Amino acid sequence: MAARPTWQGHLRLSLVTCPVALYTATESGSGVHFNLLHKDSHNRIRMIPTDPEIGPVERADLVKGYEYEKDSYIVLTQDEIDDVRLESTKTIDIERFVDAAEIDRLYWDNPYYLVPDGKLAMDAYSVIRDAMGKTRKIALARLVMHQRERLLGIEPRGKGLICWSLRTADEVRDSDDFFDDIPAAKGDKEMVAIAEKIIEQKDGPFDPSGFNDRYEDALRALIAEKKKGKGRKVTAAQPEETNVVDLMEALKKSLGGKGGAGAKKGAGKKATAKKRA
Repeated sequence: MAARPTWQGHLRLSLVTCPVALYTATESGSGVHFNLLHKDSHNRIRMIPTDPEIGPVERADLVKGYEYEKDSYIVLTQDEIDDVRLESTKTIDIERFVDAAEIDRLYWDNPYYLVPDGKLAMDAYSVIRDAMGKTRKIALARLVMHQRERLLGIEPRGKGLICWSLRTADEVRDSDDFFDDIPAAKGDKEMVAIAEKIIEQKDGPFDPSGFNDRYEDALRALIAEKKKGKGRKVTAAQPEETNVVDLMEALKKSLGGKGGAGAKKGAGKKATAKKRA
């Protein structure tokens, strides 16, 4: 396995323990990153810490401060911060099991692959994985990693286990703060019925390979052109914009002629039904 583990230790379910390794399941975001250069020399610019009154300062003279109100800080030394850090534990201790539906999707954060670490781990790992698969439960566990305690949700996935770091309650904003001003009135029944038909037409499988970042694609194309010494302008493909004036008319047009692949699929089914008749 080429990737380096993010964490190594043990997975424990009551008295059953096995060595495991944790690997990040996703890549970082955009692959296109820029550095700041001087416009003439093209030398990379160094950011120098600057005090608005004193001017440039040495990094050794910097301390950490918590702003408890505007321009007022509590200064903490590095020793004080180190004293409250949690030591990284070497055990993912399963505390309880819950139904997946009980965990709001707002709380799911970063995914990791949890794999057995060595051949001796296979038996115990398989027992935990298969038992979880039969009960269809999500295991909740705690893990201390990088001085932070994290809540994990663990579930079986194929031959292995996948776990998610879960956000804490204070990290998730209350939806009422944002939805309170939305009127409680129901949508027009006829329009809703047409919208449901459009949804049926566009129904299909999820294929992530069909979605790419058009902006990043355009950036890569621009960089490739500049590398060849060409100055050709490259722009990202813009999404279609529709100025909706009459909602009912727009819904009817969407249903009639702009259903896309889903609409053709539905039409094909009707044609087949007529032939059979």
